[in-house]
Amino acid sequence: MSPALGSTDLASTDRPLRDIHDAVFFDLDGVVYVGPHAVPGAVDAIEALTCPVAFLTNNASRSASDVADHLRSFGLTLDDAAVVTSAEVVAGRIVKDVGAGARVLVAGGAGMHRAIEDAGLTVVTSAADDPAAVVQGGVDDVRWSELAEVSYAVAADVPWYASNPDLTFPTARGLAPGNGAMVQAVQTVTGGAPVVAGKPGRLIYDTARERLRAQNPLMVGDRLDTDIDGAIAAGTRSLMVLTGVNDLLDAFAVPAGRRPDFIAADLTGLAAIHAPVQVHGDRAVCADAVATVSGGIVDIEGGPGELAALRAAVQLAWSWRDASDVIARPGGTLDA
Repeated sequence: MSPALGSTDLASTDRPLRDIHDAVFFDLDGVVYVGPHAVPGAVDAIEALTCPVAFLTNNASRSASDVADHLRSFGLTLDDAAVVTSAEVVAGRIVKDVGAGARVLVAGGAGMHRAIEDAGLTVVTSAADDPAAVVQGGVDDVRWSELAEVSYAVAADVPWYASNPDLTFPTARGLAPGNGAMVQAVQTVTGGAPVVAGKPGRLIYDTARERLRAQNPLMVGDRLDTDIDGAIAAGTRSLMVLTGVNDLLDAFAVPAGRRPDFIAADLTGLAAIHAPVQVHGDRAVCADAVATVSGGIVDIEGGPGELAALRAAVQLAWSWRDASDVIARPGGTLDA
């Protein structure tokens, strides 16, 4: 039987990982692409899937069609509906809560404005316009005056929503304040807390499940605090890939209860069988691969790109942490 979600152990399969799920959800930046470039091998791995796929993004600055166009530019085949944005998810929740046609005070990017309008809601820009809800989403050119209007509305007990809680937003020049930072500014002023649609909340996962009619999906992500935490909260199996924000040291350090079910260097892990790992003290074996720990350093026999070696190393690091509360570090044999 597979371990429980977020448990102390990696799950294993007797078939390729892609064959035991009826849908695959993908995070975007760090999984499918990094900035303007596709992650090597990602397009081929996704195109090889025979099950439905969805692309889940916390970025509320762009519309689903804009994101789909970006993905198609890499050679991926998909409809706009395959993209699930936090902006459209939060707009749908607002309609459910306050009704179609309601006035919504929006602070955020063009993607958030468009999602509200596409949902049949009416965008307003002032707390004096008697909004039925207020939403923050997207960070493009957010002004102090917009945050002030949100604060006035929240202080007046207008229902408050946010597309996503990301504190940072990646740009070509580095990390900039994300929507979560804007939300925190309003929280500091009002003491309130919004309903959040994006990862790690489960609303975006539930929307993707419903859209694809999936009973047993797999979430693929690079960030433990959003993609993996969100999958666990939504009762969804997860695959962590090492092509984005979190690296192998982060994977070693993650505590029980917040761990991915599977790990792979990249999306080629979808086509692989994930063999079980056996741990015996300071040694772990996965198929023909062996990992050992000495002085808190984990090393492997075999190439670092081999999935079995990676699984052995991660499982050994987790077992080491659970037994000693010491976070192991990857040794030189694990350098890519």
